[in-house]
Amino acid sequence: MIRIRQKFKTPRLDDIPHEIKSQMKRLGLGKKVASGQTVAVACSSRGIVNYSTIVKTVVSSLKQMGLAPFIVPAMGSHGAATAPGQQRVIEHLGITEKEIGAPIRSSLDVVQIGETKEHIPVYLDKLAAQADHLVLVNRIKEHTEFEHEFESGLLKLMAIGLGKQKGAATYHEAMLTYGYPRVILNVARKVLQYSNVLFGLGVVENGYNQTAAIGICPPENIKEMETDLLRTAKKLAPSLPFDRADILIIDEMGKEISGTGFDTKVVGRIGLPLVTREPESPRIKRILVCDLTARSEGNAVGVGIADLITQRLLDKIDMDALNINTITGVCPEMGKIPLTLKNDREAIRTAIKCVGLIPLEQLKIMRVKNTSFISDVDISQGYENELPQRSDLTIVEEKKPMTFDPSGNLEPF
Repeated sequence: MIRIRQKFKTPRLDDIPHEIKSQMKRLGLGKKVASGQTVAVACSSRGIVNYSTIVKTVVSSLKQMGLAPFIVPAMGSHGAATAPGQQRVIEHLGITEKEIGAPIRSSLDVVQIGETKEHIPVYLDKLAAQADHLVLVNRIKEHTEFEHEFESGLLKLMAIGLGKQKGAATYHEAMLTYGYPRVILNVARKVLQYSNVLFGLGVVENGYNQTAAIGICPPENIKEMETDLLRTAKKLAPSLPFDRADILIIDEMGKEISGTGFDTKVVGRIGLPLVTREPESPRIKRILVCDLTARSEGNAVGVGIADLITQRLLDKIDMDALNINTITGVCPEMGKIPLTLKNDREAIRTAIKCVGLIPLEQLKIMRVKNTSFISDVDISQGYENELPQRSDLTIVEEKKPMTFDPSGNLEPF
């Protein structure tokens, strides 16, 4: 294996608090609020880079205006669709009451605030509905299951996130009939009509897991801003260094990494035939996932996309958490348990048997820590002849054998 480092476009936002305060100031929020009013700050379950800094800055700025902000976990059915579970998820991401300086109020209770023109009932987190104002915070990126001018971001947060388990289940079922974009947009419009949204904050990240840009806008401009930020996010989105592989080894999957545990657009496999077509690239013959992050709280939704997993990953799955998220998302494919091997060595050995009669030295294998961290990638010697033509790749560690610990698992990436 040879460790390489990819060269990505690298716009980076260094002074995050200054950027947030400046953009909030330009909104003229003082004219829209009164001292003592409550503000529900809706935060998603994604592992956003600099998440605590972003939310802490928003909270402190709201406090300086005399407002009383509190955090609402906006994450559909994550955290096993329980209030304590969702609070734990958001605390794992660094959003704690002590760090942020605001209480976390987690509940699965919702109120129905209307219905869309397709007669889809629209639900909103009860605590958010009772607040005087609502602020939305989320990362803007490609969605794992569809392509559109908006995908995963603030509009989705208003629908799937703030709809909690009841709303998320209702909308996902409707999406099989009307499609993701139509349902998300029409539900989000109802939320905007009903709630006193102060502003939306969207975050874009670069390929090195750094904050690239932050956008803040009033409610009437959320769709326009999100569309612009998604274009930026797609330009900066990292990809695997090669378009073809016999085997892709992913050290860990997790809900904070992607809604499906690992990014389907990165691996080129979605696995939802009722919803969408498979991407044309990359083309990976076999996908092996070795572990599940602690932040996932046992929710391994998306594991069904993989071909092989290890026993240690299986042992960490909370079947209740997996089942409720899979059922809510009406995606039974995502909850299937793949062929399970006792350790990494056996899983890799089995994957090699399942790609055809290829000499070991010609096998094309890529290994990544997770799909959010793919600036550094281990590649097999089968790619060695292609490296001289690639100015965007730098060799970090020269060729050496795969190494395993006494348990038969790969040494940490």
